[in-house]
Amino acid sequence: MDGRKIRYIASGVLRFNAQDDFLRRIKFIYDGSLHLLQEYAPDEIALEALIYAKSPTSLMKLAQARGAMLAALTQTGCAVHEYAPTAIKAAVSGHGGTDKEGLQKLLRLHVGDVEFATHDESDAVAVAVCHLLHRSSGLPAPTRGTARGRGLAASLSPKGKEL
Repeated sequence: MDGRKIRYIASGVLRFNAQDDFLRRIKFIYDGSLHLLQEYAPDEIALEALIYAKSPTSLMKLAQARGAMLAALTQTGCAVHEYAPTAIKAAVSGHGGTDKEGLQKLLRLHVGDVEFATHDESDAVAVAVCHLLHRSSGLPAPTRGTARGRGLAASLSPKGKEL
């Protein structure tokens, strides 16, 4: 952040070969995360909390992939902050029920005219924006949605106007 203005640096997604076996993909996630940490040297890291998955198998694989990423992230000694999906949407949009396209439009108000290649990429930027807004507010980081669906973006806006 430059003062109260969010400065966009970069975003993207790690892409692996879906034909690779699962352990090779886990290693790719670990190595890719380490590479990004070395390239950008962040002071803080913000993540989306593990989400519910309908399939136990999918949830286990997601948790294992997340574990590989977390193992890499802990190498930095940085503080790691975690936000629930509804808290992220609430911080960016003012409520936790925003759809993906709406979230991308609102993100552009925060970071400028950025074209996101995937929803995963815009979700990652939304996590960063959520963290920056919470950090600049001095409020503790929520891990759950706020009451009545009103998020930090709404509560920080002047005289209750939506951001």
